[in-house]
Amino acid sequence: MQIAQFPFTKISKSYLGQIIRPYAEVLIFAKKRKIWLVTNMVIDSGADYTLLPKKYALALGIDLAKDCRAETTLGVGGSETVYLYKSLLVKINNWQNKIPVGFLERDDVPALLGRLEFIEVLRVIFENHRTIFEK
Repeated sequence: MQIAQFPFTKISKSYLGQIIRPYAEVLIFAKKRKIWLVTNMVIDSGADYTLLPKKYALALGIDLAKDCRAETTLGVGGSETVYLYKSLLVKINNWQNKIPVGFLERDDVPALLGRLEFIEVLRVIFENHRTIFEK
């Protein structure tokens, strides 16, 4: 059963050609404010879990020092402190799930939709510059 479909987004042109990325519109529930926040996330099958910039923690009313567990992670850009949060309610159209997320201390990176409890529990198809989510 298809949940949603999203076109890839053109980012820039490089020496290698046109750069396009798979994005998905994901709603995140802000429990304290009782509202859904809309965010566009890069679908990143290489990300172990969903990663969000610091501004999302602020918008969701999550205190990084009190509500999260700080860990150091390594990636292409070097090491970084990530604040792990056990459970956020997210949804795409009518499908929803509670997922763990990590918050970064910075805002200059895009939100990344990762595997743990999200991509791994859905069928994700990248085809003809579009992403299809199926249950």
